[in-house]
Amino acid sequence: MTIAALNCALKQYIDPFLGQDLFSAKVVKLLTDKTLKLQFGFPVGDIAAQITAAVQAALPQTLDIQISTVIKGHVGQKSLNALPQIKNIIVVASGKGGVGKSTTAVNLALALSKMGARTGLLDADIYGPSVPLMMGLRTRPEFADKTQLKPIIRHGLQTMSIGYLIGEKAPMVWRGPMVSTAVQQLIHDTLWDNLDYLIVDLPPGTGDIQLTLAQKIPLSAAVVVTTPQDLALIDAARAVEMFQKVQIPVLGIIENMAMHICSACGHNEAIFGEQGGDKFAEQYALPLLGRLPLDKKIRADCDAGSPTATTEGAITSLYVDIARRLSAKLSLEMTDYSHNFTNVVIKN
Repeated sequence: MTIAALNCALKQYIDPFLGQDLFSAKVVKLLTDKTLKLQFGFPVGDIAAQITAAVQAALPQTLDIQISTVIKGHVGQKSLNALPQIKNIIVVASGKGGVGKSTTAVNLALALSKMGARTGLLDADIYGPSVPLMMGLRTRPEFADKTQLKPIIRHGLQTMSIGYLIGEKAPMVWRGPMVSTAVQQLIHDTLWDNLDYLIVDLPPGTGDIQLTLAQKIPLSAAVVVTTPQDLALIDAARAVEMFQKVQIPVLGIIENMAMHICSACGHNEAIFGEQGGDKFAEQYALPLLGRLPLDKKIRADCDAGSPTATTEGAITSLYVDIARRLSAKLSLEMTDYSHNFTNVVIKN
């Protein structure tokens, strides 16, 4: 079999997460008549065997397929430099409250960790921090030195929240500038340990905290959480428009509470409407990263301090699939970083 034939066959294979062929995605590092080396820019270690089988099925002859992952850093705002020890900062936004944004952010961070990525979680909702409850944490962080705090590690995640530093019922009666400063300090003054991804749970809205992060923190990208109903989609649109104005890439839309699953009979019902996420994603030319159900297990797991993605099951698989899609999408945003990739080698 000629190299040209192998090359042609491989170009016909479309990766389900990247949405394009492996050459276009700069995944192919070496192709010979015996060996194929693939280097992905998002975590694939846990599905390497599946990828190998799918790629091999697309080829006309058996090759030694070698798969690796190298996660690179990307900064959306070209005027800002990346932070030490953090490769990528992804903010999870909603535009409005009540759509399950924090629950989604926590489970996405856990899903990325489950996939093999070094992951952190920052609770940027100063007025209503919820990460301590959802992660089952009541301890105060320790100082690494005079200026930096150690992140609190739970379920394999490095976490930080203002909720660790104040009383559980203490109100944060701060004005906007103080809140914005606090968020910056939580990011800069935490001794993050070599993160591939830092997931930031934003507060609802498009105000001071969101603008401060866009102007002061080197964000890689954003994802927007919404429910299918029109009321939520209006505010989700504001979030997307805001990120577009400050030139932060939006990786896609997550439709939460897409359907209710009856715990008694298993019947599915679209309580908040149908196809809202699809229409919204189409309107803004963004991918719909996935749909999540309205299931009492998700609520109960977070209230118990062990979010759903810490366990195995169908809902966890949904979170992992969404996390895979958003990290794959982020890897494709790195087109300006082509010098980080080795040249493709194709030889007889």
